[in-house]
Amino acid sequence: MTRGVQAGRQTTLQDHVAVAGIGIHSGSPVTLTLHPAEADTGIVFLRCGLDGQRDRELCADFRTVTATEFATVLGDHNGPAVSTTEHVLAALHGLGVDNAVVEVDGPEVPIMDGSAAPFVAAIDQVGIATLAPPRRYIQVLKPVRVAKGDSYGEIRPHQRGFRIETEIHFDHPLIGRQAFAIDLEPDVFRRELARARTFGFMRDVAKLWSAGYALGASFENTVVIAENRVLNAEGMRFHDECVRHKAVDAIGDLALSGAPIIGAYRSVRGGHKLNHAVLTALMADTSAWTYVEMPEYGRRIRGHADLAAGFAAAAYGPDVS
Repeated sequence: MTRGVQAGRQTTLQDHVAVAGIGIHSGSPVTLTLHPAEADTGIVFLRCGLDGQRDRELCADFRTVTATEFATVLGDHNGPAVSTTEHVLAALHGLGVDNAVVEVDGPEVPIMDGSAAPFVAAIDQVGIATLAPPRRYIQVLKPVRVAKGDSYGEIRPHQRGFRIETEIHFDHPLIGRQAFAIDLEPDVFRRELARARTFGFMRDVAKLWSAGYALGASFENTVVIAENRVLNAEGMRFHDECVRHKAVDAIGDLALSGAPIIGAYRSVRGGHKLNHAVLTALMADTSAWTYVEMPEYGRRIRGHADLAAGFAAAAYGPDVS
């Protein structure tokens, strides 16, 4: 059995639980409710509260991504449906929840305090239930890389579960170069990653507002960095909080694979667009991965499912800026 991987049965939530806040980009109030789901459901977003329209249901899948500018947006042929999905997806994936319905009554997942911690607290409040069917994993068989200029992302084989490696470079005295790497497990996610918040620079505020972004951003949900200091009274939660938050975003974005990954993902100067590009490139190359079942008694079954057929080439190719 692969060390570091919690092999066994699928999971869901023991009960439903709700959180409420505002959207970081829209500034609008929104309530998110997590519901239990049956085995093999995966993570499904239910967009409700649409005036005069039926609720929209979307699988949390890399093929439903419609935008990656400042957030990961899911949608379908009717257009975008739910934005800023990465933090709740990271919490579900980081804690090992395989099946859940994420009901959202607004256009964005609430930003809460800017981290995944409030979603972790909500999941811990109701607990995780074990289901009968075995969990299925995506095992990476060979490296897949997407690059543009000095930014690149690569996913490669790694036999000890899922490893996340992020590196950032900012021309700012409070950040500079930061690197972070960890083998992901629920306790590790809670302790080392969940509390890391999204961050932004004061110098970019006017430009973001004029473009219709960050209308709900505040000191309560964003680490705000001026030229020589952090403006939040709390300061930084970790000395390298910025790169840790990039790891949280990457975990949430790669959760759109539809199954836990056995492999290592490295991102250098990346973001949502790069994460999605690498995942799309991986899934398009059916020689680069396989499904693996590892029930509790240790039997391993290999083989691709039918969804492997018919993938298009990577949506962004090498352009990941």
